[in-house]
Amino acid sequence: MSRMAQELHEIAEEDHRILDPFTDEKLMTVGIVARVDASTTILDLACGKGEMLCRWAQEFGSSGVGVDISEIFLSAARRRADELGVSDRVVFHQGDAGEYRSDPAAFDIASCLGATWIGQGVRGTIDLLRRAVMPSGLLLIGEPYWHTQPPTDVCEALESEPGEFTTLSGLLDRFEAAGADLAEMVLADGDSWDRYVAAQWWTLSRWLEEHADDPRVPEVRSFLDDSRRPYLEYQRQYMGWGVFVLRPSG
Repeated sequence: MSRMAQELHEIAEEDHRILDPFTDEKLMTVGIVARVDASTTILDLACGKGEMLCRWAQEFGSSGVGVDISEIFLSAARRRADELGVSDRVVFHQGDAGEYRSDPAAFDIASCLGATWIGQGVRGTIDLLRRAVMPSGLLLIGEPYWHTQPPTDVCEALESEPGEFTTLSGLLDRFEAAGADLAEMVLADGDSWDRYVAAQWWTLSRWLEEHADDPRVPEVRSFLDDSRRPYLEYQRQYMGWGVFVLRPSG
């Protein structure tokens, strides 16, 4: 991710706690289906504002480590940990999540939700996560998918490279090819997508009003304009998102 792209997301997601199209309810459902409890240790790569680690520590008593490149997001994560009283159970490191290396087999769960670019795709990200978990551990992958394979013009409108995303059954193929068994999943719905994407429009519009002299105004305005129409016309119809619970099998 380029520095400008990172800054645009930091601006757009200023008011977000969960930096994916998920509600708090769905995030907690993932914790339930992954059997998270007080003995569970978690590594979250590209953790954003650390909401998953913080909320799971509060609700289930788990502990974990989050890694993200954005110090702005990590500052929010540390404040959230203090707010929820879990700063003794979660720790956050600034750095490139794709380069982070924990001790082998150090965690019960390793996750990457919505940022599989850190491993150049699903397979590479599974390889990154697999190193961190014990043999009985779980991997959590958050990834977009096509409801149905879209026409070429839709892919172009959404700036999706050929083969970048696939259908749910195509994701199953990718998981199996990477040596991982699909054990569970929790999928976003239209409302959780709206709360993620449409809420950014408000934040970006407010930022433009309050920062009229900022040199980044053209980029922010373009980011806002390029978000709305493709989402309404194509993305909401064709694209889904989910968290997939995997067991390493190879």
